[in-house]
Amino acid sequence: MSIKFCKFHGFGNDYIVIEKGQIPADQELSDLAREICQRHTGAGSDGIAVLEKLEGADADYFCEIVNPDGSFAGFSGNGTRCAVSYLYYKKLWTNPNLRLLSRSGVKNFRLIEKIADGHYWFEAKIGKPKFASDEVPFKSDGRLTLVTDQALSVDDETFFICGVNVGNPVSCIFVDSFDFDWRDIGKKLEVHPAFPEKSNIVFVKVIDRENIELKIWERGAGETYSSGTCTSGAAVLSAVTGKTGRKVFVQTDGGTTEVLWRDDDEILLTGRADLVFCGEWPV
Repeated sequence: MSIKFCKFHGFGNDYIVIEKGQIPADQELSDLAREICQRHTGAGSDGIAVLEKLEGADADYFCEIVNPDGSFAGFSGNGTRCAVSYLYYKKLWTNPNLRLLSRSGVKNFRLIEKIADGHYWFEAKIGKPKFASDEVPFKSDGRLTLVTDQALSVDDETFFICGVNVGNPVSCIFVDSFDFDWRDIGKKLEVHPAFPEKSNIVFVKVIDRENIELKIWERGAGETYSSGTCTSGAAVLSAVTGKTGRKVFVQTDGGTTEVLWRDDDEILLTGRADLVFCGEWPV
């Protein structure tokens, strides 16, 4: 037996998309993700996105996101965009609007442009940010309500964290440059005791009121070229701290994502997804 899949990427953040019916009932998703995501012995990706058709009135499809380490994500901006692109590429969905259920709720996608088969631009309404310390989540002494400029120490260095939950926990550190070993710091902060569910660690350099640049250490995946939740969280926290406005262009190693944090608190994420290849994975 084999599992048919297609690999897409959103600004270099790559995901293997699989229809649930392709996966044997006795196949553990965590084991599959750990094997197929391997860069040297697998197909290589930052995670898998498993799609299941729904018949209810609230959503059209359910998308399960599994990280390369086998852990499950509440949401992935790029991962779900790759999954939605798969549906259009396979002609399983033709309506320009799609409601996608994730572990963190329903996300609404709108197809903006089809560049070619397998290459699409979407606008996604991904929900409202959560700032309370118990929602991020961030361990506190019980008095803390917002995670703003919280000091955390790693290897005798102190870093000031701002936190938000945008479907996944995102913790941002504002920096003047990336001229330090941010990968090592990100790896250690991801599993810091202050984060009971671990955290995405994002280093943010503010360029001006409308542009920021990121380096991303993603929970369960490590360094990634881009991340929809990390770009959204960084944009929101840049606005909350007064460093930018509510519309921000977020530059990562993979490309530029547009984030609009509307006055009604909804986050709109605009970006593309591109087909890499399709294949079969032996069971």
